[in-house]
Amino acid sequence: MRAALAAVPRSGAPGVLVAVRDDRRDWRDAAGQAVLTTPRPMQPQMRHRIGSITKTFVATTVLQLVDEGRLGLDDPIGQWLPDTVPGELGAQVTVRMLLNHTSGIGNYTNAMIDSYAAINQMQVTTYAPADLVATGLAMPPTNAPGAGFNYSNTNYVLAGLLIETVTGNDAATEVQRRILRPLRLTGTSFAGTDPKIRGTHSGAYFAPFGVRDLSEFNMSWAWTAGEMIATTADLNTFFRALLGGDLLSPATLDEMLTGVPMRPELPEAGGYGLGIYSLPTPCGEFWGHDGAVIGHLTFSLHSRDGARQVSSGINISHYQAGLPDAHPIDIAWNTLLGTAICPASEVGSRSAETLPQLPRVTRMPGNDAAVAVP
Repeated sequence: MRAALAAVPRSGAPGVLVAVRDDRRDWRDAAGQAVLTTPRPMQPQMRHRIGSITKTFVATTVLQLVDEGRLGLDDPIGQWLPDTVPGELGAQVTVRMLLNHTSGIGNYTNAMIDSYAAINQMQVTTYAPADLVATGLAMPPTNAPGAGFNYSNTNYVLAGLLIETVTGNDAATEVQRRILRPLRLTGTSFAGTDPKIRGTHSGAYFAPFGVRDLSEFNMSWAWTAGEMIATTADLNTFFRALLGGDLLSPATLDEMLTGVPMRPELPEAGGYGLGIYSLPTPCGEFWGHDGAVIGHLTFSLHSRDGARQVSSGINISHYQAGLPDAHPIDIAWNTLLGTAICPASEVGSRSAETLPQLPRVTRMPGNDAAVAVP
């Protein structure tokens, strides 16, 4: 693990942090630089923007409301948000379709993030969730409601609004009350409109901008689709509690883990459940999510029984721009993740480098342009 960790900054990433659990053994470490302009080493306890891993926290909160009988997975969203999603679409799209990305509603970030200038604007702008939804709804639908998987951040902004409508509280307040406080996830928070990462953290580097640090960023553009901050240790604690049945009833957890193919032409490549996805690996099926924001990338993957876990982040994004093949950072980082998932004793004679590259569900479309999603 130490050798695989050290290879990530050698491949071009400024820094990397990781937390690995194997049954009761817990290993955390970091390598490389937290800041590019001054000598400051990466530290394993640093807080990190986790992007779309926010969706797993939000989906869990929605599913707790289902467990409480306060809404149904197959309720049409127009029943709860009639002014936001009116008419036929509101009657056809269900809560389940939001959570498993089969609603067909357009992804607002594809329209929002279309240039370098857009990133500069986003950094200092406060967006209202209703405006984010309006952008997504104005886009052409990707499919008929329920017909197939198409990843859309608009789904999870709607999920946040759903939480607020049902509970009468801010979505962040509900996640904190139901998940963060009971699990004592003291390094995890919603950023809100505060651009700073409170606590020890690294810089955040958008590769085309060079050494400019983008760690101060108004994350209202991502809201309940991707604005959260966490430590890698907190992520492991959360997913172990979730998969262990501490947060949802057995029946609702089964619903959460029932996935739709992320690639219909290759269903064995993995399925997206309700805010969580499964991936096949040489050492069995793993569950989790990935996240990407401007300057921070994160992966969090876990065996179904929660006995083996890995959460890792790097402090650079969009280094793949214009490259047709895998970047050395991706190769090194995937080797680190693969080594955690499949220790040498289980891989056998194969080296960790032979493990297949782990796909990202969080899309960062347009490798030749300044485009990203949380």
